[in-house]
Amino acid sequence: MATLAPSQSARSVRLATTPGARWTSVRHLGPNWYASVMGTAILANAGATLPVAVPGLRTACAAVWALSLAMLLTLLTARALHWTHHRDRAREHLLDPATAPFYGCLAMALLAVGGGALIVGRDWIGLPAAVAVDTVLFTAGTLTGLLAAVAVPYLMVTRHRIDEASPVWLLPVVAPMVSAALGPLLLPHLPQGEPRQTLLILCHAMFGVSLLATLVMLPLVFGRLVTGGPLPLALTPALFLVLGPLGQSTTAANKFADAAQGVLPASYAHGFTAFAVLYGVPVMGFALLWLALAAALVLRARRRGMGFAMTFWAFTFPVGTCVTGAEGLAQHTGLALFRWLAVGLYVLLVAAWLVAAAHTLRGLVSGALLAGPAPATAAPRPVTARTR
Repeated sequence: MATLAPSQSARSVRLATTPGARWTSVRHLGPNWYASVMGTAILANAGATLPVAVPGLRTACAAVWALSLAMLLTLLTARALHWTHHRDRAREHLLDPATAPFYGCLAMALLAVGGGALIVGRDWIGLPAAVAVDTVLFTAGTLTGLLAAVAVPYLMVTRHRIDEASPVWLLPVVAPMVSAALGPLLLPHLPQGEPRQTLLILCHAMFGVSLLATLVMLPLVFGRLVTGGPLPLALTPALFLVLGPLGQSTTAANKFADAAQGVLPASYAHGFTAFAVLYGVPVMGFALLWLALAAALVLRARRRGMGFAMTFWAFTFPVGTCVTGAEGLAQHTGLALFRWLAVGLYVLLVAAWLVAAAHTLRGLVSGALLAGPAPATAAPRPVTARTR
């Protein structure tokens, strides 16, 4: 028996020092999983503010928001375990140009769930609790989003080796736009005067940060498509990410118009109201153009064998921002066109969420989504410039 002791001791040491020896189920849990929280929260937020009356919809949206809160808390815990027990893998994610931009999803998940607390969650938890939840999550999400908007591009320049542009590049720079759109919800709960003015102006500044960064990156994404051809099949749904800054900026412009009344001088308030329509209408038009292009490329990829991947969640939050953008335009123009556009896009959002959620749940139950990449058994095929 004495001869077995050193072997057992050595084995214990190896298990203790081997990366991933504990909590192996979260080793491959990347920041892209926060997209599922974003997509669930926007389903509640957009549905609760639809410009049509649907019996029972608000109650259903409150339940969906509660689900998004539970998902957020669960995922934050799992990601904390990931960073604690699998730091090697976490560092790999930061240095991977395909994964690092998804750290913007953490900020947007915090913001979306926090905003949902005031939009619809207050029906269940009460207004004081909703204000407290949103204050904490908005602050954490905004700080995280601004950090990601600087840190991820910095890594892209200094550490990443990038061959081709990708729509996921937009994720870290969209986060400040989400803060801009949801920040005005807190204005009524701040003291009148300078505190409200300061928050509104800061939200407008974050609007500019995100919009200008998007205008820099979007031509690179489109240039990649026209020069390099369609994206790989699994990445094709990421084309819907372009809708995020378009729909969210339209939403933010309309929220500024609502919030500026009584907060800023009348001349500025009228300017925000005019800007909401003059900016929002053409941007929403471009969003619909991009939606048609992205949908056509997704259908093409599906015909060529595209299966489920976590990129399917790109069908949810970006479309949801277009729903809220159309809702704002319906309010400020009074046109039935935008009311029915919001309803139509929301139906699309519900369908996309059901598909993504069903496949994700199935993958979690089977363990396939957390299994990590399969070991390579053969050299990969060379990637050609254009996929026929």
